[in-house]
Amino acid sequence: MLRGVDVDLPLGQIIEVTGANGVGKSTLLRLVAGLARPSGGEIAQRPDTVGYAPERFPTGLSFTVREYLEHVCRVRRIRSAQRSGVIGAWLERLRCEHLAATRLRDLSKGSAQKVGLIQAFVAEPALLVLDEPFAGLDAAAMNAVSGAVAKAAEQGSGVIVSDHQNYLRGIDLGQRWEVGGGTVSVSADPPPHREERPSVILRVRVDPRDADTTADQLRELGYDVEIGGAAEVGT
Repeated sequence: MLRGVDVDLPLGQIIEVTGANGVGKSTLLRLVAGLARPSGGEIAQRPDTVGYAPERFPTGLSFTVREYLEHVCRVRRIRSAQRSGVIGAWLERLRCEHLAATRLRDLSKGSAQKVGLIQAFVAEPALLVLDEPFAGLDAAAMNAVSGAVAKAAEQGSGVIVSDHQNYLRGIDLGQRWEVGGGTVSVSADPPPHREERPSVILRVRVDPRDADTTADQLRELGYDVEIGGAAEVGT
């Protein structure tokens, strides 16, 4: 349970939320996003447009990916003439155009994560709340999401991100919120980011019929994958 929390979330900044598992990070993010109510006190001046991506995107709906995103665009009042272009641009950015006709329930964890992120970003919200957005993403998608987070802040949105994988390295952070002991402490100093790890090239030979499936599985584990000839390269 969180108590005695007194924080400000300025627009145009990126807030990183840290803390051990189970201390209340997701609860805090749900409160900020307006999906939960505090038992005492209040959350004031929340922007009208909020984008929220949960740690685990619910896939029990019968929509295809495109149908779901079309529905989100209607709810967000994005003009019908713009919807196809907006959706297509985000699917391309996260390299999941091939999933447009796939049912949500048939998505892998990494692919579902991408859809959850797209629905949060698609309306360019004034407040963006992301709970472990990099979990399960391939390296290219991680880079795309990092760039989108930075751009949202540059355009004046408030962004709050839980990121235990530390993929926000290289982005200017406004504050760090440390959750622990039932409360939240604020630091103006950004946390140290991990150093780049050395990499090797691993060649994997697979049946051509399994190439696309194997590539998707490797990307969801965070590897860079190239398909060429009779071999596949993962970095």
